[in-house]
Amino acid sequence: MNDMNGQTAFGLASDVSSLMEKRRRNGLVWHIVFIFSTTLAVLFLILLVFSIIDSVFGYAVLINDVEPSALVAGKESVTDFNRAELENVARTRLSAGILRRVEYDKPIAERSDKDLVSLVEEYVVKPKVLKTWGFWGSLTERKAIETYIGENEGSYATFRSWLTPSFIMADQSADPLRAGIRTALLGSLWIILITFVFAFPIGVGAAIYLQEYAVDNRLNRMLQLNIFNLSAVPSIIYGLLGLAVFVRFMEPVTSGSFIMGTVDNTANGRTILSGGMTLGLLVLPIIIINTQEALKAVPDTLRMSAYGVGATKWQTIWYQVLPVSVDRILTGTILALSRALGETAPLVVIGASTFISVDPSGIFSKFTTLPIQIYQWSARPQGAYRNIAAAAIVSLLILLLLMNSTAIYTRDKITKKKRLEA
Repeated sequence: MNDMNGQTAFGLASDVSSLMEKRRRNGLVWHIVFIFSTTLAVLFLILLVFSIIDSVFGYAVLINDVEPSALVAGKESVTDFNRAELENVARTRLSAGILRRVEYDKPIAERSDKDLVSLVEEYVVKPKVLKTWGFWGSLTERKAIETYIGENEGSYATFRSWLTPSFIMADQSADPLRAGIRTALLGSLWIILITFVFAFPIGVGAAIYLQEYAVDNRLNRMLQLNIFNLSAVPSIIYGLLGLAVFVRFMEPVTSGSFIMGTVDNTANGRTILSGGMTLGLLVLPIIIINTQEALKAVPDTLRMSAYGVGATKWQTIWYQVLPVSVDRILTGTILALSRALGETAPLVVIGASTFISVDPSGIFSKFTTLPIQIYQWSARPQGAYRNIAAAAIVSLLILLLLMNSTAIYTRDKITKKKRLEA
Protein backbone atom coordinates (compact mmCIF):
# COMPACT_ATOMS: atom_id res chain seq x y z
CA MET A 1 0.00 0.00 0.00
CA ASN A 2 1.13 3.60 -0.68
CA ASP A 3 1.09 6.41 1.92
CA MET A 4 0.86 10.13 1.27
CA ASN A 5 4.61 10.38 0.50
CA GLY A 6 4.60 7.51 -2.07
CA GLN A 7 6.09 5.07 0.45
CA THR A 8 5.34 1.36 -0.08
CA ALA A 9 6.09 -1.79 1.90
CA PHE A 10 9.14 -2.29 -0.39
CA GLY A 11 10.41 1.34 -0.24
CA LEU A 12 9.74 4.44 -2.25
CA ALA A 13 7.52 3.93 -5.26
CA SER A 14 10.15 5.48 -7.53
CA ASP A 15 12.81 3.08 -6.24
CA VAL A 16 10.52 0.09 -6.78
CA SER A 17 9.72 1.27 -10.30
CA SER A 18 13.44 1.70 -11.07
CA LEU A 19 14.22 -1.76 -9.68
CA MET A 20 11.47 -3.38 -11.77
CA GLU A 21 12.71 -1.59 -14.89
CA LYS A 22 16.24 -2.83 -14.22
CA ARG A 23 15.02 -6.41 -13.78
CA ARG A 24 13.00 -6.13 -16.98
CA ARG A 25 16.08 -4.97 -18.91
CA ASN A 26 18.21 -7.74 -17.44
CA GLY A 27 15.57 -10.31 -18.34
CA LEU A 28 15.42 -8.97 -21.90
CA VAL A 29 19.22 -9.14 -22.25
CA TRP A 30 19.38 -12.73 -21.03
CA HIS A 31 16.45 -13.66 -23.26
CA ILE A 32 18.38 -12.33 -26.27
CA VAL A 33 21.52 -14.19 -25.14
CA PHE A 34 19.60 -17.48 -24.86
CA ILE A 35 18.01 -17.04 -28.28
CA PHE A 36 21.39 -16.19 -29.82
CA SER A 37 23.07 -19.21 -28.17
CA THR A 38 20.33 -21.57 -29.32
CA THR A 39 20.43 -20.19 -32.87
CA LEU A 40 24.22 -20.51 -32.96
CA ALA A 41 24.09 -24.10 -31.68
CA VAL A 42 21.48 -25.07 -34.27
CA LEU A 43 23.51 -23.36 -37.01
CA PHE A 44 26.68 -25.27 -36.10
CA LEU A 45 24.70 -28.51 -35.96
CA ILE A 46 23.28 -27.86 -39.44
CA LEU A 47 26.76 -27.08 -40.78
CA LEU A 48 28.11 -30.28 -39.23
CA VAL A 49 25.36 -32.41 -40.73
CA PHE A 50 25.72 -30.72 -44.11
CA SER A 51 29.50 -31.25 -44.16
CA ILE A 52 28.97 -34.96 -43.51
CA ILE A 53 26.14 -35.37 -46.01
CA ASP A 54 28.13 -33.36 -48.55
CA SER A 55 30.85 -36.03 -48.59
CA VAL A 56 28.41 -38.93 -48.92
CA PHE A 57 27.18 -37.90 -52.39
CA GLY A 58 29.07 -36.50 -55.36
CA TYR A 59 31.15 -37.13 -58.46
CA ALA A 60 34.06 -39.55 -58.47
CA VAL A 61 36.58 -39.70 -61.31
CA LEU A 62 37.60 -43.30 -61.99
CA ILE A 63 40.01 -45.05 -64.32
CA ASN A 64 39.90 -48.74 -65.27
CA ASP A 65 42.78 -51.19 -65.49
CA VAL A 66 40.90 -52.92 -68.32
CA GLU A 67 38.29 -51.12 -70.39
CA PRO A 68 34.94 -52.94 -70.83
CA SER A 69 35.19 -52.34 -74.59
CA ALA A 70 38.37 -54.45 -74.59
CA LEU A 71 36.41 -57.33 -73.08
CA VAL A 72 33.34 -57.13 -75.32
CA ALA A 73 33.49 -55.01 -78.47
CA GLY A 74 31.05 -52.11 -78.57
CA LYS A 75 30.20 -52.26 -74.85
CA GLU A 76 31.27 -49.21 -72.84
CA SER A 77 30.09 -50.49 -69.44
CA VAL A 78 30.00 -53.85 -67.71
CA THR A 79 26.31 -53.26 -67.00
CA ASP A 80 25.72 -53.44 -70.77
CA PHE A 81 26.99 -57.05 -70.93
CA ASN A 82 24.39 -59.77 -71.39
CA ARG A 83 24.36 -62.95 -69.32
CA ALA A 84 26.46 -65.03 -71.71
CA GLU A 85 29.09 -62.29 -72.02
CA LEU A 86 29.34 -61.90 -68.24
CA GLU A 87 29.84 -65.65 -67.73
CA ASN A 88 32.41 -65.84 -70.52
CA VAL A 89 34.45 -62.91 -69.19
CA ALA A 90 34.33 -64.31 -65.64
CA ARG A 91 35.56 -67.75 -66.75
CA THR A 92 38.27 -66.53 -69.13
CA ARG A 93 39.60 -63.40 -67.41
CA LEU A 94 39.66 -64.40 -63.73
CA SER A 95 42.90 -65.90 -62.46
CA ALA A 96 42.87 -69.60 -61.72
CA GLY A 97 43.02 -69.10 -57.95
CA ILE A 98 40.22 -66.53 -57.84
CA LEU A 99 38.08 -68.61 -60.20
CA ARG A 100 38.43 -71.68 -57.97
CA ARG A 101 37.47 -69.62 -54.90
CA VAL A 102 34.51 -68.06 -56.69
CA GLU A 103 33.25 -71.43 -57.94
CA TYR A 104 33.69 -72.91 -54.46
CA ASP A 105 31.64 -70.14 -52.82
CA LYS A 106 28.93 -70.25 -55.48
CA PRO A 107 29.16 -71.51 -59.08
CA ILE A 108 29.16 -68.80 -61.73
CA ALA A 109 26.15 -70.38 -63.47
CA GLU A 110 24.09 -69.95 -60.28
CA ARG A 111 25.04 -66.33 -59.63
CA SER A 112 22.73 -63.46 -60.48
CA ASP A 113 23.55 -60.90 -63.18
CA LYS A 114 24.21 -58.32 -60.44
CA ASP A 115 26.73 -60.64 -58.75
CA LEU A 116 28.49 -61.29 -62.04
CA VAL A 117 28.71 -57.55 -62.83
CA SER A 118 30.25 -56.94 -59.41
CA LEU A 119 32.63 -59.87 -59.91
CA VAL A 120 33.86 -58.66 -63.30
CA GLU A 121 34.26 -55.08 -62.09
CA GLU A 122 36.20 -56.11 -58.99
CA TYR A 123 38.59 -58.68 -60.48
CA VAL A 124 38.79 -57.81 -64.18
CA VAL A 125 37.96 -54.17 -64.89
CA LYS A 126 39.38 -53.00 -61.52
CA PRO A 127 38.30 -49.32 -61.45
CA LYS A 128 40.40 -47.00 -59.28
CA VAL A 129 39.41 -43.66 -57.78
CA LEU A 130 41.50 -40.70 -58.95
CA LYS A 131 39.60 -37.87 -57.26
CA THR A 132 36.26 -37.19 -55.62
CA TRP A 133 34.06 -34.14 -55.14
CA GLY A 134 31.38 -33.53 -52.53
CA PHE A 135 27.77 -32.78 -53.37
CA TRP A 136 28.25 -29.01 -53.32
CA GLY A 137 31.43 -29.23 -55.36
CA SER A 138 29.68 -31.50 -57.86
CA LEU A 139 27.08 -28.77 -58.42
CA THR A 140 29.43 -25.78 -58.58
CA GLU A 141 32.65 -27.16 -60.11
CA ARG A 142 31.44 -28.91 -63.24
CA LYS A 143 34.08 -27.24 -65.43
CA ALA A 144 36.87 -28.23 -63.04
CA ILE A 145 35.65 -31.84 -63.15
CA GLU A 146 35.59 -31.84 -66.96
CA THR A 147 39.08 -30.31 -67.05
CA TYR A 148 40.40 -32.98 -64.69
CA ILE A 149 38.93 -35.75 -66.85
CA GLY A 150 40.55 -34.21 -69.91
CA GLU A 151 43.94 -34.16 -68.18
CA ASN A 152 43.69 -37.89 -67.30
CA GLU A 153 43.24 -39.97 -70.43
CA GLY A 154 40.87 -42.88 -70.02
CA SER A 155 39.23 -41.51 -66.88
CA TYR A 156 35.50 -40.93 -66.50
CA ALA A 157 33.18 -39.35 -63.93
CA THR A 158 30.29 -41.02 -62.18
CA PHE A 159 27.88 -39.54 -59.66
CA ARG A 160 27.52 -41.93 -56.77
CA SER A 161 26.26 -42.37 -53.26
CA TRP A 162 28.91 -43.85 -50.99
CA LEU A 163 26.23 -45.02 -48.54
CA THR A 164 24.56 -48.01 -50.16
CA PRO A 165 23.22 -51.40 -49.03
CA SER A 166 26.40 -53.03 -50.35
CA PHE A 167 28.45 -50.62 -48.20
CA ILE A 168 26.54 -51.83 -45.13
CA MET A 169 26.94 -55.50 -46.02
CA ALA A 170 30.54 -55.54 -47.32
CA ASP A 171 33.54 -56.19 -45.12
CA GLN A 172 36.68 -54.09 -44.95
CA SER A 173 38.83 -53.74 -48.03
CA ALA A 174 41.90 -51.82 -49.17
CA ASP A 175 39.83 -50.62 -52.14
CA PRO A 176 37.47 -47.79 -51.12
CA LEU A 177 35.06 -48.78 -53.88
CA ARG A 178 34.66 -52.22 -52.27
CA ALA A 179 35.05 -51.34 -48.59
CA GLY A 180 32.15 -51.75 -46.18
CA ILE A 181 31.29 -51.62 -42.49
CA ARG A 182 29.71 -55.01 -41.81
CA THR A 183 32.50 -56.25 -39.54
CA ALA A 184 32.72 -52.94 -37.64
CA LEU A 185 28.93 -52.73 -37.31
CA LEU A 186 28.70 -56.22 -35.83
CA GLY A 187 31.59 -55.40 -33.49
CA SER A 188 29.80 -52.26 -32.23
CA LEU A 189 26.60 -54.21 -31.58
CA TRP A 190 28.46 -56.93 -29.66
CA ILE A 191 30.36 -54.33 -27.60
CA ILE A 192 27.21 -52.40 -26.66
CA LEU A 193 25.45 -55.64 -25.65
CA ILE A 194 28.30 -56.66 -23.32
CA THR A 195 28.50 -53.10 -21.93
CA PHE A 196 24.80 -53.12 -21.07
CA VAL A 197 24.83 -56.61 -19.52
CA PHE A 198 27.89 -55.73 -17.41
CA ALA A 199 27.13 -52.14 -16.34
CA PHE A 200 23.34 -51.95 -15.95
CA PRO A 201 22.70 -54.42 -13.09
CA ILE A 202 25.85 -53.37 -11.20
CA GLY A 203 25.11 -49.66 -11.64
CA VAL A 204 21.48 -49.91 -10.57
CA GLY A 205 22.37 -52.16 -7.63
CA ALA A 206 25.09 -49.78 -6.43
CA ALA A 207 22.72 -46.81 -6.72
CA ILE A 208 20.01 -48.58 -4.71
CA TYR A 209 22.50 -49.33 -1.95
CA LEU A 210 23.93 -45.80 -1.81
CA GLN A 211 20.54 -44.11 -1.93
CA GLU A 212 18.32 -46.44 0.08
CA TYR A 213 20.57 -48.41 2.47
CA ALA A 214 23.88 -46.58 3.02
CA VAL A 215 24.16 -44.51 6.18
CA ASP A 216 25.57 -40.99 6.06
CA ASN A 217 29.12 -41.59 7.30
CA ARG A 218 32.59 -40.63 6.12
CA LEU A 219 33.17 -43.86 4.16
CA ASN A 220 29.96 -43.58 2.12
CA ARG A 221 30.53 -39.86 1.52
CA MET A 222 33.97 -40.71 0.19
CA LEU A 223 32.48 -43.41 -2.05
CA GLN A 224 29.95 -40.92 -3.39
CA LEU A 225 32.64 -38.31 -4.05
CA ASN A 226 34.79 -40.83 -5.93
CA ILE A 227 31.85 -41.90 -8.09
CA PHE A 228 31.33 -38.28 -9.12
CA ASN A 229 35.05 -37.95 -9.85
CA LEU A 230 35.13 -41.17 -11.90
CA SER A 231 32.35 -39.89 -14.15
CA ALA A 232 34.71 -37.10 -15.29
CA VAL A 233 37.86 -39.22 -15.78
CA PRO A 234 39.14 -39.18 -19.43
CA SER A 235 38.07 -42.27 -21.30
CA ILE A 236 41.63 -43.24 -22.24
CA ILE A 237 42.35 -43.87 -18.53
CA TYR A 238 39.67 -46.54 -18.56
CA GLY A 239 41.42 -48.00 -21.59
CA LEU A 240 44.64 -48.31 -19.60
CA LEU A 241 42.70 -49.92 -16.74
CA GLY A 242 41.06 -52.36 -19.15
CA LEU A 243 44.44 -53.21 -20.69
CA ALA A 244 45.95 -53.97 -17.28
CA VAL A 245 42.98 -55.86 -15.79
CA PHE A 246 40.92 -57.46 -18.55
CA VAL A 247 43.54 -57.99 -21.29
CA ARG A 248 46.58 -58.95 -19.24
CA PHE A 249 45.56 -60.03 -15.74
CA MET A 250 42.30 -61.74 -16.76
CA GLU A 251 43.59 -62.98 -20.13
CA PRO A 252 42.62 -66.64 -19.51
CA VAL A 253 39.04 -65.51 -18.93
CA THR A 254 38.68 -62.81 -21.58
CA SER A 255 40.39 -64.90 -24.28
CA GLY A 256 38.21 -67.93 -23.53
CA SER A 257 41.11 -70.26 -22.77
CA PHE A 258 39.36 -71.46 -19.61
CA ILE A 259 36.83 -73.14 -21.90
CA MET A 260 38.47 -76.14 -23.53
CA GLY A 261 38.38 -76.15 -27.30
CA THR A 262 36.95 -72.65 -27.81
CA VAL A 263 40.05 -70.47 -27.47
CA ASP A 264 41.43 -68.25 -30.23
CA ASN A 265 45.03 -67.66 -29.16
CA THR A 266 45.50 -64.87 -31.71
CA ALA A 267 43.22 -62.60 -29.66
CA ASN A 268 45.38 -62.69 -26.49
CA GLY A 269 42.64 -61.21 -24.35
CA ARG A 270 41.92 -58.39 -26.84
CA THR A 271 38.38 -59.60 -27.35
CA ILE A 272 34.83 -58.31 -27.41
CA LEU A 273 34.48 -59.33 -23.75
CA SER A 274 37.44 -57.13 -22.76
CA GLY A 275 36.13 -54.21 -24.82
CA GLY A 276 32.60 -54.48 -23.45
CA MET A 277 33.76 -54.69 -19.83
CA THR A 278 36.10 -51.72 -20.32
CA LEU A 279 33.28 -49.57 -21.67
CA GLY A 280 31.10 -50.95 -18.89
CA LEU A 281 33.51 -49.44 -16.36
CA LEU A 282 33.43 -46.19 -18.34
CA VAL A 283 29.65 -45.78 -18.14
CA LEU A 284 29.19 -47.32 -14.68
CA PRO A 285 29.56 -44.02 -12.73
CA ILE A 286 27.12 -42.32 -15.09
CA ILE A 287 24.50 -45.04 -14.58
CA ILE A 288 24.99 -44.93 -10.79
CA ILE A 289 24.59 -41.14 -10.61
CA ASN A 290 21.57 -41.06 -12.91
CA THR A 291 19.89 -43.90 -11.02
CA GLN A 292 20.48 -42.16 -7.69
CA GLU A 293 18.90 -38.98 -9.02
CA ALA A 294 15.92 -41.00 -10.25
CA LEU A 295 15.50 -42.60 -6.82
CA LYS A 296 15.80 -39.22 -5.09
CA ALA A 297 12.93 -37.89 -7.21
CA VAL A 298 10.52 -40.48 -5.74
CA PRO A 299 8.49 -38.79 -2.94
CA ASP A 300 9.11 -40.08 0.59
CA THR A 301 5.35 -40.22 1.09
CA LEU A 302 5.27 -43.20 -1.26
CA ARG A 303 7.79 -45.03 0.90
CA MET A 304 5.96 -44.12 4.11
CA SER A 305 2.68 -45.38 2.64
CA ALA A 306 4.26 -48.74 1.83
CA TYR A 307 5.78 -49.02 5.29
CA GLY A 308 2.40 -48.12 6.78
CA VAL A 309 0.74 -51.19 5.25
CA GLY A 310 3.51 -53.49 6.50
CA ALA A 311 5.87 -53.69 3.52
CA THR A 312 9.55 -54.37 4.15
CA LYS A 313 12.23 -52.01 2.89
CA TRP A 314 13.09 -54.24 -0.08
CA GLN A 315 9.42 -54.75 -0.96
CA THR A 316 8.97 -50.98 -0.91
CA ILE A 317 11.95 -50.49 -3.22
CA TRP A 318 11.02 -53.30 -5.63
CA TYR A 319 7.28 -52.74 -5.88
CA GLN A 320 6.98 -48.98 -5.33
CA VAL A 321 10.20 -47.02 -5.81
CA LEU A 322 11.68 -48.76 -8.86
CA PRO A 323 8.44 -48.84 -10.93
CA VAL A 324 8.01 -45.10 -10.41
CA SER A 325 11.65 -44.28 -11.30
CA VAL A 326 12.22 -46.84 -14.08
CA ASP A 327 11.70 -44.31 -16.87
CA ARG A 328 14.37 -41.99 -15.47
CA ILE A 329 16.74 -44.90 -14.85
CA LEU A 330 16.42 -46.14 -18.43
CA THR A 331 16.84 -42.61 -19.78
CA GLY A 332 20.17 -42.31 -17.98
CA THR A 333 21.21 -45.75 -19.23
CA ILE A 334 20.37 -44.79 -22.82
CA LEU A 335 22.56 -41.69 -22.58
CA ALA A 336 25.40 -43.72 -21.08
CA LEU A 337 25.25 -46.39 -23.80
CA SER A 338 25.11 -43.66 -26.46
CA ARG A 339 28.41 -42.36 -25.13
CA ALA A 340 29.89 -45.86 -25.13
CA LEU A 341 28.83 -46.41 -28.74
CA GLY A 342 30.97 -43.49 -29.90
CA GLU A 343 34.10 -44.23 -27.83
CA THR A 344 37.38 -44.94 -29.60
CA ALA A 345 40.31 -44.26 -27.26
CA PRO A 346 39.67 -47.04 -24.67
CA LEU A 347 39.21 -49.66 -27.37
CA VAL A 348 42.36 -48.61 -29.22
CA VAL A 349 44.34 -48.86 -25.97
CA ILE A 350 43.17 -52.41 -25.22
CA GLY A 351 44.15 -53.47 -28.74
CA ALA A 352 41.05 -53.43 -30.92
CA SER A 353 41.87 -54.18 -34.55
CA THR A 354 42.01 -51.29 -37.02
CA PHE A 355 41.76 -53.62 -40.03
CA ILE A 356 39.92 -56.91 -39.80
CA SER A 357 37.73 -58.65 -42.35
CA VAL A 358 36.50 -61.56 -40.17
CA ASP A 359 33.10 -61.08 -38.58
CA PRO A 360 32.98 -61.54 -34.79
CA SER A 361 31.31 -64.81 -33.87
CA GLY A 362 31.17 -64.48 -30.09
CA ILE A 363 32.44 -62.65 -27.03
CA PHE A 364 35.92 -64.16 -27.42
CA SER A 365 36.46 -62.88 -30.97
CA LYS A 366 38.77 -60.13 -32.12
CA PHE A 367 36.85 -57.03 -33.13
CA THR A 368 36.72 -53.52 -34.46
CA THR A 369 33.97 -50.92 -34.12
CA LEU A 370 32.47 -48.17 -36.23
CA PRO A 371 34.29 -45.28 -34.48
CA ILE A 372 37.63 -47.08 -34.91
CA GLN A 373 36.85 -47.76 -38.56
CA ILE A 374 35.93 -44.10 -39.10
CA TYR A 375 39.16 -43.00 -37.43
CA GLN A 376 41.23 -45.34 -39.60
CA TRP A 377 39.62 -44.17 -42.86
CA SER A 378 39.82 -40.49 -41.87
CA ALA A 379 43.58 -40.80 -41.27
CA ARG A 380 44.24 -41.92 -44.85
CA PRO A 381 45.31 -39.28 -47.38
CA GLN A 382 43.25 -40.52 -50.35
CA GLY A 383 40.11 -38.48 -50.94
CA ALA A 384 37.86 -41.52 -51.43
CA TYR A 385 38.44 -42.62 -47.84
CA ARG A 386 37.03 -39.30 -46.65
CA ASN A 387 33.83 -40.17 -48.53
CA ILE A 388 33.45 -43.65 -47.07
CA ALA A 389 34.32 -42.26 -43.61
CA ALA A 390 31.41 -39.82 -44.00
CA ALA A 391 29.15 -42.69 -45.06
CA ALA A 392 30.25 -44.63 -41.96
CA ILE A 393 29.49 -41.58 -39.77
CA VAL A 394 25.96 -41.41 -41.18
CA SER A 395 25.59 -45.14 -40.53
CA LEU A 396 26.74 -44.63 -36.93
CA LEU A 397 24.23 -41.81 -36.43
CA ILE A 398 21.44 -43.98 -37.85
CA LEU A 399 22.45 -46.85 -35.54
CA LEU A 400 22.46 -44.45 -32.59
CA LEU A 401 18.99 -43.14 -33.47
CA LEU A 402 17.62 -46.67 -33.91
CA MET A 403 19.13 -47.82 -30.62
CA ASN A 404 17.81 -44.80 -28.72
CA SER A 405 14.37 -45.03 -30.35
CA THR A 406 14.09 -48.71 -29.46
CA ALA A 407 15.20 -48.05 -25.88
CA ILE A 408 12.80 -45.13 -25.46
CA TYR A 409 9.91 -47.17 -26.87
CA THR A 410 10.75 -50.07 -24.54
CA ARG A 411 11.04 -47.68 -21.59
CA ASP A 412 7.60 -46.19 -22.29
CA LYS A 413 6.01 -49.63 -22.63
CA ILE A 414 7.52 -50.76 -19.31
CA THR A 415 6.44 -47.53 -17.60
CA LYS A 416 2.85 -47.84 -18.82
CA LYS A 417 2.70 -51.49 -17.78
CA LYS A 418 4.00 -50.73 -14.29
CA ARG A 419 1.55 -47.89 -13.83
CA LEU A 420 -1.38 -50.05 -14.91
CA GLU A 421 -0.30 -52.79 -12.51
CA ALA A 422 0.02 -50.24 -9.70
